[in-house]
Amino acid sequence: MSIAEVSESSDLIDFLVNKGNGVKGLCQMGLEIVPQKFIQPHEERLDFTQIMSSESIPIIDFSNFNDPKVAESICDAAEKWGFFQIVNHGIPIEVLENVIEAGHKFFELSVEERRKYLKENSPTPTVQLKTSFSPLAEKVLEWKDYLFHIYDCDDDESSKLWPAVSKDQVLEYMKWAKPIIVKLLEVLLEKLNVKKIDESMKSVVMGTLIVNLIHYPMCPSPELTAGAGRHADVSSITMLLQDDVGGLYVREPKGDGWIHVPPVEGALVINIGDVLQIMSNDRYKSVEHRVIVNASRNRVSVPIFVNPAPDAVFGPLTQVLQNGEKPLYKHVVYSDYFNYFFSKGHEGKQTIEFAKL
Repeated sequence: MSIAEVSESSDLIDFLVNKGNGVKGLCQMGLEIVPQKFIQPHEERLDFTQIMSSESIPIIDFSNFNDPKVAESICDAAEKWGFFQIVNHGIPIEVLENVIEAGHKFFELSVEERRKYLKENSPTPTVQLKTSFSPLAEKVLEWKDYLFHIYDCDDDESSKLWPAVSKDQVLEYMKWAKPIIVKLLEVLLEKLNVKKIDESMKSVVMGTLIVNLIHYPMCPSPELTAGAGRHADVSSITMLLQDDVGGLYVREPKGDGWIHVPPVEGALVINIGDVLQIMSNDRYKSVEHRVIVNASRNRVSVPIFVNPAPDAVFGPLTQVLQNGEKPLYKHVVYSDYFNYFFSKGHEGKQTIEFAKL
């Protein structure tokens, strides 16, 4: 099949999604022109005049995380920026490098090998190969493929079936990352007067851990496309490991500008998701962000989405409302919120309207 034939919209979806080629498969055909289905409308392309080069999100030293000043810095960043980076968190640099390398190695496999992990072929529902964001629902496709994992440290049987080329590196990274996630949630919730994360609260704030190996292939016209369009996450928090290529931009706290989040060796990028914005009744901010792709380098990033359990019900915490503050949101079942998010393309901060009173 020629590039011209594949670029036709219906054939393109079949090629990318059903046949499992993804954007990587498109690039392997020697693509020189971006297919129309990937071209963002002008208003959705990053306007480089809106980049706030003098602004940067906070970088927090996590080495002494029991220090009240560290907790204060984390909560302040969550309230003002919605994003921050942590350094000296204790995860060995080789664990971070290995999981990034695993992302490259999986997407270097042949399409026949990658295709084994399509939803209909995968040996377990806890690992799936996906492309774009929600390719059957969105008007414009995003320039990325990713390997999606649902992580459960007690489910060895399922993770044994993950791809051999990346399984051990992902599991090792998650083993180190989970205690940091717990500590961050403890700090953020304590500021909201939640003194202890019991089992029911655990189900709400971290009932599901999703870890993705995202691969953004080199793009012949990166200025026309998006690796990820404007969106806010539907997690409690997200922990992102990015490689050294860069491309993540977050909305400035006040205004329409965008702030680049430069890769910092060994750092993890943390952002507040909609779940914590809702639970905090808008004290914490779930902020719009986006990813641009690169003309000369493939980019890999590894986000961990710390989500509620699908059947968990969440809304403004009683501890936040106890002094008579009016709730801004209703209580919703997380699976309804999650499914609404994926029922359309990325639309900035629109998803949170689903829970507004």
